[in-house]
Amino acid sequence: MPRAERLEQIYTIVDQIPAGRITTYGRIAAMTEGATPRMVGTAMRKLPEGHTLPWHRVISATRRVADHGGAARQLEMLREEGVVPDAKGRLPAHLMWP
Repeated sequence: MPRAERLEQIYTIVDQIPAGRITTYGRIAAMTEGATPRMVGTAMRKLPEGHTLPWHRVISATRRVADHGGAARQLEMLREEGVVPDAKGRLPAHLMWP
């Protein structure tokens, strides 16, 4: 599958994540044709300015926010939706989507 189509699949899936829920790079990759978790992470990093995708709802398989420049903002946005990490920084498993 061409890269542009794979990116479109990734963005379509991310757009469906409901507020107050989270999912992993790996889960999104499994829902696409030929994507890897790393590709999903790259797609999230390269979102164009002004996009409306809920990128903040995509986390690592450890149920933690990945270590990146926007991590503090991501945690803030998740907290605004009621998604709060535990003392070890893990996000609640019962909020995983789908």
